[in-house]
Amino acid sequence: MNAPPKHKYLVQCDFDGTITNKDVSFLALDKFADGDWQALLREYQTGKIPVGTFNTKAFAMIKTDKKTLLDFILNNPELHIRPGFKELVDYCEEHRLEFVIVSNGQDFYLEAILKKLGLPHLRFFAAKSRFLPDRLQVDYIAPDGTITEEGFKDKHTEMFRRQGYRIIYIGNGVSDYSPARQADYVFATGELLQSCRENNLKCLTFEDLHEVVQGLKNLKLD
Repeated sequence: MNAPPKHKYLVQCDFDGTITNKDVSFLALDKFADGDWQALLREYQTGKIPVGTFNTKAFAMIKTDKKTLLDFILNNPELHIRPGFKELVDYCEEHRLEFVIVSNGQDFYLEAILKKLGLPHLRFFAAKSRFLPDRLQVDYIAPDGTITEEGFKDKHTEMFRRQGYRIIYIGNGVSDYSPARQADYVFATGELLQSCRENNLKCLTFEDLHEVVQGLKNLKLD
C-alpha cells in the first residue's frame, strides 16, 4: 500500500461525456422524449435556463418505463466508457484519493452502468429520478437536502472543501467550469477545456483517462 499524501485529496469526476464517450441523457432523450427537448437544450446553452431546469423539463417528456430505458442505455452500441476509467479508479484507491462522481445525469442509469462495470461501490451524486405513470420526475438535491435548479456540482464541491479536501476536478462540459474554478487541479477536455483556455484557468488536458492517471502521477501530491 502506498503512503497517503499529507493533505486530503478528493477526485471529483463528471460522468456524461467524461467517463462515457457520449451524454447518456441526450441519447435517451433523442430516443424517447415526447416533445422538442432540443429547444430546451438551446435555452440552457444560451443561458436562459439553468441545467437543472433543462433536465427536469426535458425528462418530463419521457413516458417510458425504467426497464425499457435501461435496456436501451446498457445495450446501446454508440455508448462506450472512456478508456482508462477502471485504471483511474484503481489508482485512486491504491493512493487513498477519495473518488466521487458528481453528475447532472440521472441516478438510475449511473447506478446501472457502474454495476455493469463491476464498480457498484463507487460514490456518486446525481439527479434523483422517479418513474411516475405520466412522466419521469427528476430532482436535484443539494447537500443541505433542498431541491436546487442550478449549481448542483458547485454545491458539492463547496461541501467537499468544507470537509477539508483539496479538489482534483475531471470534466468535459460547460457545467463543469464553475466547480472546476474551485479546484486545486483540473483535468479538462471538450467544452470545459475550451472554457479553461478562454478564461486562462490552468488545466491539464486529456483524451482518455489513462492520461489522467499519468497526470496524477506527475502531480506528486503532498
